Amino acid sequence: MYSLKSLLVFYNRTIGTSTIQRNVVCIKRAFSSQTSPVFKRADARSIGWRHCSSTAAKTASGEDSFLKWFLLLIPATTFGLGTWQVKRRQWKLQLIDELAKLTSAEPIPLPVDPHELQQLEYRRVRVRGRYDHGKELYILPRSPVDPEKEAREAGRLSSSGETGANVVTPFHCTDLGISILVNRGYVPKQKVRPETRMKGQVEGEVEVVGVVRLTEQRRPFMPNNDVDRNRWHYRDLDAMSAVTGAESIFIDADFESTIPGGPIGGQTRVTLRNEHMQYVITWYGLCAATSYMWYTKFIKKIKV
Repeated sequence: MYSLKSLLVFYNRTIGTSTIQRNVVCIKRAFSSQTSPVFKRADARSIGWRHCSSTAAKTASGEDSFLKWFLLLIPATTFGLGTWQVKRRQWKLQLIDELAKLTSAEPIPLPVDPHELQQLEYRRVRVRGRYDHGKELYILPRSPVDPEKEAREAGRLSSSGETGANVVTPFHCTDLGISILVNRGYVPKQKVRPETRMKGQVEGEVEVVGVVRLTEQRRPFMPNNDVDRNRWHYRDLDAMSAVTGAESIFIDADFESTIPGGPIGGQTRVTLRNEHMQYVITWYGLCAATSYMWYTKFIKKIKV
């Protein structure tokens, strides 16, 4: 709304300023012509003003023609931006649908080929093995994933709710003979220490279904990972693997893999911000407003 108001103010000022400038030029030329010998006759004043009016009319015609087509760029540009946002919205909806299908598809056996894994992010996989609870890693701060709540709060500067950590544990796959990293899920901050949730520290062999995740790049203003204090802020698979001795393979355990008393699985965020409809309304609104102002000024000749 602020951009709409600003553009309308600019539009009005541009049109008004051009009219004032033409009048000022006319007056200046008229007064400067009075010092010329041509106007020493009795009818000099009328001749000078007629000459000024004729010159001003030609100048005004040229300026109006330029201004007319120059200001038409504004509704044309905003219309193009609105159409672009329509296409962006279609692309975002398709991407959300594809992610939803991947995270709900039937799980497949975990491949160990790194090149194949690069093409499987968000794909559900199945593994079987044992957790190594002595090498837990903690990604924090984190809040529990609630897709419906996140969709409602998309675009807000802040959101309310509890915070804690995601517990990442090395997992030895007995069928593959390798260890991988499994994000077991969310725990509140009072349950981060393993001794506060011993019931969920299962020792036997379990089956885990999860979603493949790739390494994560540090975003601007995000703190660096503190390896010594075991405080991780983003997924750095190479660093995590170096600390735990596991392969650089990472999966988010799904909610059904949650062990009673342990971290809550299903912490994969697949909700993407989709605010393109707001942008569509804004740009098309600007287009409609500036188009109407252009029409009333240059077609209907009504003063704006």
